[in-house]
Parts: sequence; structure tokens; C-alpha cells
Amino acid sequence: MNKNKSNQKSEKKVNHLSRRDFVKITGITALGLTSCGISKLNLTGISLILNPGEGIAGSGPVQWAAGEFVKSCDLQGIKVSRFEQPDKGRDDDLNVIVAGSDSPIAAQLSDSLKIKMPMAAEALGLIPLNRGNKKTLMAYGHDERGLVYALLELADRLNFSSNAFESLNIREPLIEKPANSVRSLQRLFVSNVEDKPWFNDKKMWPEYLTMIATQRYNRFNLSLGIGYDWLNNVLDSYFLFAYPFLLSVPGYDVKIPQLPDAERDNNLNMLRFISDETASRGIDFQLGIWMHGYKWLNSPNANYTIEGLNAGNHAEYCRDALRALLIACPSISGITFRIHAESGISEGSYGFWGTVFDGVATCGRKVRIDMHAKGIDQKLIDVALAKGMPVSVSPKYWAEHMGLPYHQADIRALEIPKENINNSNLSINSVSTSLSSGSRSFMRYGYGDLLKEDRKYEVVYRIWPGTQRLLVWGDPLTAAAHGRNFSFCGSSGVEIMEPLSFKGRRGSGIAGSRCAYADTDLIPEWDWEKYLYTLRVFGRKIYNPEAEPDTWQRYLKNRYRSGTDSVESALSSATRILPVVLTAHGTSAGNNTYWPEMYANQPIVISNRRNDRHYGDTPSPKVFGNVSPMDPQLFMGINEFVKEALKEDRSGKYTPVEYAQWIEDYADDALKYLKMAGRQSKDKNKPEYKRMYTDVLMLAGLGHFFGAKFRAGVLYGIYEQTGDRSALEEALNLYRKARSYWSELAESARNIYVPDITFGGEPWLRGHWLDRLADMDEDIENMSKKLEDLKESGIENEVVVKKVVREALGRPERTPVVCEHNKPDKLINGQPLNLMFAFKKKPLSAVLFYRHVNQAERYKKMDLSFLGNDGRASIPGDYTDSPYPIAYYLEVKNDGNSAVLYPGFNASLTNQPYFTVQHV
Repeated sequence: MNKNKSNQKSEKKVNHLSRRDFVKITGITALGLTSCGISKLNLTGISLILNPGEGIAGSGPVQWAAGEFVKSCDLQGIKVSRFEQPDKGRDDDLNVIVAGSDSPIAAQLSDSLKIKMPMAAEALGLIPLNRGNKKTLMAYGHDERGLVYALLELADRLNFSSNAFESLNIREPLIEKPANSVRSLQRLFVSNVEDKPWFNDKKMWPEYLTMIATQRYNRFNLSLGIGYDWLNNVLDSYFLFAYPFLLSVPGYDVKIPQLPDAERDNNLNMLRFISDETASRGIDFQLGIWMHGYKWLNSPNANYTIEGLNAGNHAEYCRDALRALLIACPSISGITFRIHAESGISEGSYGFWGTVFDGVATCGRKVRIDMHAKGIDQKLIDVALAKGMPVSVSPKYWAEHMGLPYHQADIRALEIPKENINNSNLSINSVSTSLSSGSRSFMRYGYGDLLKEDRKYEVVYRIWPGTQRLLVWGDPLTAAAHGRNFSFCGSSGVEIMEPLSFKGRRGSGIAGSRCAYADTDLIPEWDWEKYLYTLRVFGRKIYNPEAEPDTWQRYLKNRYRSGTDSVESALSSATRILPVVLTAHGTSAGNNTYWPEMYANQPIVISNRRNDRHYGDTPSPKVFGNVSPMDPQLFMGINEFVKEALKEDRSGKYTPVEYAQWIEDYADDALKYLKMAGRQSKDKNKPEYKRMYTDVLMLAGLGHFFGAKFRAGVLYGIYEQTGDRSALEEALNLYRKARSYWSELAESARNIYVPDITFGGEPWLRGHWLDRLADMDEDIENMSKKLEDLKESGIENEVVVKKVVREALGRPERTPVVCEHNKPDKLINGQPLNLMFAFKKKPLSAVLFYRHVNQAERYKKMDLSFLGNDGRASIPGDYTDSPYPIAYYLEVKNDGNSAVLYPGFNASLTNQPYFTVQHV
């Protein structure tokens, strides 16, 4: 006690140095807002000034990060000298002062020199200082993690620099703070064949986790038991029911006969190693335990089985196993649970989950309980909250895919609960789905009703690997927009399932490269190295959406040299294609059935063949034109658009012709910049370039394919609804064109990727792009027969039909609304929300659509009233008397045949196309 009091007195004395003493000790007289004048000619090395006695600077993760900085200096041939006090640094070195917010230097800079230090958690600063003849740079962190990021930023600059000292020449203060408090990367173990090698690779983990920390992910989730959604026809059950694969629990005779004890013990040792390595870098370690069922159904060929469990000891065993696991691995800081029926536990089993959560509550430390949100209700949330641990709920972001960078304005009709449904009859494999398929089906694929402003839990979105799994991507513009969006209505952040998630799932694993390269020259040492740019751009932009371009361009310059700008633009354009496809054309919300990247062709023409089994959540008949957008509030499906266009009474929703044009333009731009990169780059034979080139080429092909097929679908819809022969002829021409685009991209992948790329056992989750051509050919043949059998006949409204055909073939134009609107600062419960819109020109009409930010509800609407050019609406006080924010937008008509949305999308499709107002 006396020693602690002495330290407190000493610290207090240091932190209140006089200005004279401070300047004497540090030599710091002013902030250098211009160039430090660093160059290799007048600097001989680096003086690293770090006092291990200071709390933040002396922490383990900061010491580790300082070591990474020193390693980077060594690789550049820079000598590093270490000192504890600023006045000891060498005059001919760059003096790098490492300081946390508890440092006397940081405190005095703030108090005496009026330097505004960032005060947010995980904030960092790189601040050039004028210290007489000493060139000085302060690496500042508000807390431990912020200081780790500051040091890793310096290391990263060195690692990708051709001029070491110039890369550290910070000319003006660089201050950054996080836009999202949770930025998590999730890696899945789903395959005994494909995942066991990396799980046990002690060489890989330090490199991988350092990469994560450098790109400012602050949480890592290693997920087990997500190889299957239902315990039926199980082949590969390694880690499926995770506990007995990791430890033997005293008092229970639970075992896996096929698993040697030594392997089980090694699994636990590896988990401890991985979690410790994660924590040593200042990253939170989250363990995902996605399956709590233990009986495999109809699974005679399962490689591992569970013995010793029954209904009488199941919950208690899981509780005690979980507690023992948390005690054995003290670096685990959170557990993610799948709590709906796919966990093997009937929905509504509050007692079971309460018992399991006790394993967390009694482990002796604070451990976060994170619940996957599908089917969740407040009663289960309250069960978790009652345990006294931090609680988060993690809804899906854009279902099991990734769409445009905003939250869908509304969910599909298929997710809206049906009236008078008998929840008690809902089950799969004898496991109740009464919530996720019944009364709370609106929670399946979005934030549902989680965003009450008085909530006592965090909301963290999870991005599933459905839209794109294999091809490389990365676009700073859309990544920044996503980064702004993850704090939507007070949400805490995001967790992204990394590329290649679900590779080898459901027993489909194949030994060899997880990246599925047939060309062995393209295989990186570790699979994640293919996605270094993807993970860099996304991680940095969800930390700071305003991050400077050098953040990602330094990597590109190191890899692509003179072709940097073109490669960046090609990747950016290619990255924007599939999210548009997903947003506008949601063939299935499930990643297990819809994979736009290697699309299993959905027929345009109805046929007798039952080839639509994997499109279970497409409205019947399950043909291309009937597919619902994933956001049906703002986008129109194909047949919906055709019906509306033929009536000449347009809504403001975005049309299939518009989104076809968007992705065609992105594809054109991607190819243009890819061609430029080919002319500029001198390293086209390097694996990094070949990987990038092939994937961008294929993504551009996908853009052209879907663009042509969307148009073909519209034209076929016109034929179906009118009998017009010319529409059918054009549909067939465009379908054949789409097929040619697919054939070209498939051929480009022929010798690059293996013939069987597996993300599941079903044919639509494995194979090669070349395999998809047969179904296209069959559908094209069926359409061709329709044309052969069509007799000439007159049609009604021929002028209108021809006009719509031309529209389907042309470039659409949408005139934006010219309007000024000041969004209200806040909602006040029980008081009307008065809205005013100042139009440049008074429209024919304008309708306000509004809804609580609650996907269990549907939109309401009211007409604007006008005084001159000013439109007004008032959302009544009984509607604002709610714990939810309110979302709203306008549909504006300037003539009788067309409408547009306000605010709608900007030119880059990177804004939120509606307004939200919160109470606070």
C-alpha cells in the first residue's frame, strides 16, 4: 500500500512539471507543423524513446508493437538505439518518442503547448515536434491499443517504403480515432481436411495476427461448430460440437471415440496459443461456439461421434465445459453463441441457455456474451443480461451476403411474419424453429427490432460470405461508406467473415490450396495473403473512413509500382459489381443457396424440369423474373418493373434497367483500367499481378453477364405480359450475349482455378464457372423454342410496348430531385416530427415514406402539403412516442409517368438513401 501511494505521488509530481522543467527535460518548444526535414542524408538512425515505467507505454502489447517497429527498421538497415528519456536521444537520429495519454510528455504538450490530443478510445497521433536540432516524432496513443496502432503505422510505412526515412517524414500531425468501437475479423473452422493445417500452424498465427493488428481490427473471432446448419447427413464433424474436441470435463464421461486424447490436448494447447498471441497484440479474442447439438441424424459416415451425453446432463455439461475452457484459456475475452434452431437447440429453450451462460458468468473474469441474432427475442437477451457480463447481439448485414453500403430500407416479403401462423408446428429435424421461422422471422436477415435507443446491449453487424467468397476485392470508396454505416443508429461495429469462409464446408474439403489455384505459381504461402489488400482497405476504412490514400496506396506501390493508380481503379470498379447484384436481385438470402460469384443459373423460362430446389426463398414460380430485390422498398424486381412500365405509372424505385447499367459501367471501367495497368506494369509475371488480373477480369465478366441477363429478363417479361415478338427476339439475343460473357470469364479461369472449388457438397456450392454453362444453354434453348412456336399476332398498346422495349435496351436516365432539407436534430417522444423540403421547382406530387427503425414494421406514407415550392409533412406525436429512431424518404413525381426518390443514391452509390432521426 505504501509503495502504491509513493508511486502515485511521484506520478502526480511528474505530470505537473513546470513549463521550464518540461522544456529542460524534453527539449520540446513548439509543434512542427511543417516538414521535419527528414532525409537519409542527415540522419544516421533512430532513437526510440520509450519509458517502460509508464503505464500505457510499458504495457505488453505496446512493448510488442515497439518490437515490430524495430524489426521494420532492421529490415531497412536502420540502426535503432533505445532510451527511456527524451533528452537522451541522439542529435543525428530521428527521435521517436512513444507516449500514452498518461505520459508526462503527452500531458504537458496538451496543457502547456495547447496541442489537442485525441481523447477517444483507440485514438492515435503521429506528431512532428521541434526540439532544436533534434528531428522528433511522437507516437501517441490515447490508450494501449491506440499506441499499438501508432507504432504499427510507423512499421507499416517502413515495410512498404522505398525510402525509409522519407516514409517517416510526417509533415503535419496525423490524428486518427475509430468510427466503430468493434472491428472484428472472423475465421471459421469448417473442414477437417482444409482447416486443420492452418489451425495447427504456429508459424502462421503470429504473422496473421500481426497483419490483423496492423490493419486495426481490434477483435478476432475463431469460430468452431459452423460447418453445418442442421445435424443431418453429417460427414465431417471435427469441432462440430466443440467442447469434447478440446477437453475432458471432470464428472462427465463425455468423449469422442475416434479422437486420441493427445490430439484433444493439442487442440486445447493450440487454442491457448492462438488466444494468447491475439491478446499479446492488444486484440480481443472471441471464440465462436456455433453448435450445441450433439446427435448427428442420418449420418452413418460421420468421421467423429459424441458419446456420454443425454437430455439429462446436456446443459450442465455445456456449462461446466465452457467454464473449464475459459479457465484453461485466460485470453478468451468473449464467446459467440448461435442461439436459434441451427445450433441444435429448440428455439425458446431459455433454461438451457441460462445454464450455459452460467459457464461464462462463473469463470472468474469478465467475458462478453455475443449472441447471433437470428430468431432472438428480448426474453433471451434478458437471460444473458442477468448474468452480469457484457452482452452483444450480432445481426446479419445484408442477409448472408454483402450489398451496397447502407442498411436495406426494408426486408423482403418472405421474411415478414405470416398472420395466424401456428408457431408450435414449426420445426426442422425435430428442433423447433418457432421464432426464426415464425413470429420473429423478421430477425433472420437484418437488424430487426434490435435498435431501440434504450437497449442495454451492443449491436455488432456480421458480414457473411455469400456474395463473394473467392475472388479478390477492395474499394476504398465503398469501404469507407460501409465504415460510416456500421455505427448506424448507435450500433457498435462489424464482424466480417474473412474471404474463403466456408471453404470445404459440409464434408467437401479437398487437400491442397485453399485459394483453389490450379496454377501452383499463384499459391501464396498462407491463404489469407491473397487478400492482403482486401483486408487492409476494409480494416483501415472501418477504423477511419477518412483515412488518407497513402494508407492503401503504399501497399499497391510496393506491389505494382508504375501501375498503382490503374490497379487501384480496376479493383475499385470490379468490387462494386456484385454488391449491386445482391441488393437488387436477392435470389436467396442464404449463402448456402445463392452464390453470385459462381452463379448457378436460374432459368428465365418456366420449364418442367425441377432444377430450382436451391432457390427455396424465391417466390413461385421460381424463375429469374420473379426474384425479389433484397431491398424491395427501394428496388424493383424484373416482372414488377415490366408490369409498372406497361401501365405507364412509375414509382420512384430503382429499375432493373438502371442497375444493369450500373454494373455494365463498372465492368467497362474495370476492363479499361486493367488494360492501362497492363501497359504500365513491369511486373506482370509476378503472382500478385496475375492473381489481381485474373480476378478483376472475371468480376468484370460477371458485371457484363448480369447486366445482359437483367435486360434479357426484362425483355422476356415484356413478351410474357404482352406476347410481343420483338421483345422475345431481343431477350434471346441478350441472353446469348450474357452466355458469351460467362463463357469468356469461365475460360479465363480454366487454367487458373481447379475444376472443383468447394464451399459445400451441393452442386451449386462447388465446381467451376465452366460447369454453369449447361444450365444456361438449356434455358436459352427453351427460350428459342418459345420464339419458334410464336405466331404473329397483334398486341394492345403497341406504342407503349415498343417504348418499354427501347428502354430495356437503352441507357436509362434519372433526373435527380433538386431540394434542400435540414434533417431535425432529434426526436422528442410524443411530439410531432415536422419536416420541410424546399424544392427548386414545385413537383406534381411528393409522398413521404416513414417507419420506425424496426424491420418488424412496414412503412407508412403521407402526401406533402405545399406552400409555394416548400413541401411540409408532420409525423404525428403518437408515432414518435417510441424507443426507436425514425427513417424517412420521399417519392417525388414531376410528371404523370415518372417518379424519383429523395435523397436517393448519389452518383457513386455510397450514401444512405434515406434519412434517420434519433432521440439523442
